[in-house]
Amino acid sequence: MFSLLFFAVLCASCLAKPALVHYSYSNAVGGGSGNAFSLNGKGRITSIRLWEVPNAYITGIQLRYENIWTPRAGRYYGGTHELNLFDGEVIVQISGKYYSNYIYQLIFLTSRGRSLIVGQPIRDSFNFYPIHVDAELRMLSGRVNSAGITALAAHWGAVYMHECNSTMNN
Repeated sequence: MFSLLFFAVLCASCLAKPALVHYSYSNAVGGGSGNAFSLNGKGRITSIRLWEVPNAYITGIQLRYENIWTPRAGRYYGGTHELNLFDGEVIVQISGKYYSNYIYQLIFLTSRGRSLIVGQPIRDSFNFYPIHVDAELRMLSGRVNSAGITALAAHWGAVYMHECNSTMNN
């Protein structure tokens, strides 16, 4: 009887759909001085906030997951630039510019073709995007000093929504 049960479990596990890993990482860009930060939360990203020194570099960044804002990485400076996402809209690409020790420009592109462009197009370009078509921005990490954001990396993954709960496949 035990061998029959073992055989049934073995067959069922072979027929089950293999787990798909839809995670990718976009390597950090920037000078990288200062302290490390990580902006992450539960659920989907629903909003982005950025601060900048006018005509210069990015000083702060913050993400909102569902209805909860992450702690801000960096500092407040000048006006707030914000993009609120629509239901089902996700971040599918981040590009921008960096030079010396700072991130000078960030461009967030959504699945609906909307964008948030903050900062100045100075010097070296970067372009972050997921390698899987069903993945979206899940987390930002990098480094920050007392003046602003000095390095940035993006983490991508698939989010599956089940009965008002979300999980990340990674």
